[in-house]
Amino acid sequence: MSPVIVLVAALAVLVGLSLGLLGGGGSILTVPVLVYVAGMDAKEAIATSLLVVGVTSAVATLAHARAGRVRWRTGLLFGGVAMVGAYLGGRVAEFLPGTLLLLAFAVMMLATAWAMLRRRSGPEPGEGHGSGSWVLVVAEGLVVGFVTGIVGAGGGFLVVPALVLLGGLSMPVAVGTSLVVITMKSGAGLAGYLSSVSIDWGTAGVVTLAAVVGALVGGRLVARVHPDRLHTAFGWFVLVMGVLVLAQEILALL
Repeated sequence: MSPVIVLVAALAVLVGLSLGLLGGGGSILTVPVLVYVAGMDAKEAIATSLLVVGVTSAVATLAHARAGRVRWRTGLLFGGVAMVGAYLGGRVAEFLPGTLLLLAFAVMMLATAWAMLRRRSGPEPGEGHGSGSWVLVVAEGLVVGFVTGIVGAGGGFLVVPALVLLGGLSMPVAVGTSLVVITMKSGAGLAGYLSSVSIDWGTAGVVTLAAVVGALVGGRLVARVHPDRLHTAFGWFVLVMGVLVLAQEILALL
């Protein structure tokens, strides 16, 4: 196994940790790793990230489900409509240049970082269980799915707030339920990409396995780590990564 693949696998563990702890952040980390470390082109990296994040989220869901932090009906409804948006986004991406996709990805990273850094403490268990608006949940699912399908990002950090604010779930339950949604729409987005993009299945398998290990660890740590501190630290990390990706792509255009 080459040193590059070993490094990519080590970084993929962080992807799994993020998904297990936060219910999101997988593609925010995976796409830059695959592009700038593994040397993939933008579209192959996005397609591969959808595979990695989808499988890893499915595994991470199990730990949260055993702890009672998954609302299956809400997750399946949101995930079902998000799959439609993700598939459409994946097909649209076929007609967009890779540089444009990475620029859009960088903008998504900056928006995600801003949302995370300004976020205050979420509702405690027992709070935030209002009836929610299912019309808004469906609309949000379509939008989040479409964004995911195009740039391979914008999953958990958009799904979790939607489930809290629109679906009426508490923060811990929203994190667990978001993994169901991410699994479903990642699969749909990947299906859209596979019509025009080939994946290096060997590399994808190694990265996925490493990310799954991280997700299992993250699922065990979720009850022990204060989410606000984790969100803040990860928010700054995503901000730095977003600036670097944006600068890299702008310089490539000059």
